[in-house]
Amino acid sequence: MRTRHTTAAAGVGVAGLLGLGLYLAVPAFADDPSPSASPTAEPKHPRWDRPGEDRPFRRGHGLPGHRLGGHGVHGEATVQRDDGFRLATWQRGEITALSSTTLTVKSADGVSWTWTTNADTRVRKDHEKAAVKDLADGDKILVAGERSGGTRTAKLIRVPKAG
Repeated sequence: MRTRHTTAAAGVGVAGLLGLGLYLAVPAFADDPSPSASPTAEPKHPRWDRPGEDRPFRRGHGLPGHRLGGHGVHGEATVQRDDGFRLATWQRGEITALSSTTLTVKSADGVSWTWTTNADTRVRKDHEKAAVKDLADGDKILVAGERSGGTRTAKLIRVPKAG
């Protein structure tokens, strides 16, 4: 009788350990797939949303409009930062209204968005540093920034070189 209880207890213990092992091992195998034949080199275009960067897009790697074959006119994407999620937004179009703190841009598809500018807004005109005061109605621009609620804040404004 004692042997049956000892054997049963040992069986329950082994089954428990086996269950615990499977509980821990199965998710580990699912998260760590076996090596594949795909290349291990860095992608040609690194991610834009590297942790710790305080700008919506990485310098030198193009903005989303360029990544879409140059035909994108506006868009938004939710990106994760160290301090949470942000809504990165961009627009390509023509300036239709301009003040010292805002500009309104109309895209080719008729969408008009008003952007807030501040001291942190970087402006590039004809491949040179510029300021918001150097912009004019009718300028064709690419603007990128963040949206919070209904407010779009411009982080970068680019005016291509004329001609």
